[in-house]
Amino acid sequence: MKTITMTTGAQTFEIELYDNPSAKALRQALPMDLSMSRWGGEYYGSISRRIPVHSEMTSWFKEGEVALWPDGNAFCIFFGPTPVSTDSRPKMASPGVPLGRIVRGSLEDLDAMGGSIRLTLT
Repeated sequence: MKTITMTTGAQTFEIELYDNPSAKALRQALPMDLSMSRWGGEYYGSISRRIPVHSEMTSWFKEGEVALWPDGNAFCIFFGPTPVSTDSRPKMASPGVPLGRIVRGSLEDLDAMGGSIRLTLT
């Protein structure tokens, strides 16, 4: 599995990418700096380069997963329920592409961050 690094402030996270064409396209587009906004237990931020959607989409995610939201061409990080969740699982506003999962770093640290963050993917 391929991994990428996500850094925000003093926090560093390692993301293991899934084996799908969208995750591969994201990795090839790196490095990138993103401005992320919070939506419940999710941060999302627009990606300047279009990432193709070649993989199965879903609305439901696991805590620690990252995804592409095609409707906004946005990178998303899930760490808890969102405003449209009907249970404790994170749910996207509309279907997205699972890209990978955080394998190193604390989801509690993400949850403690403010309404907006800047991060770098490498």
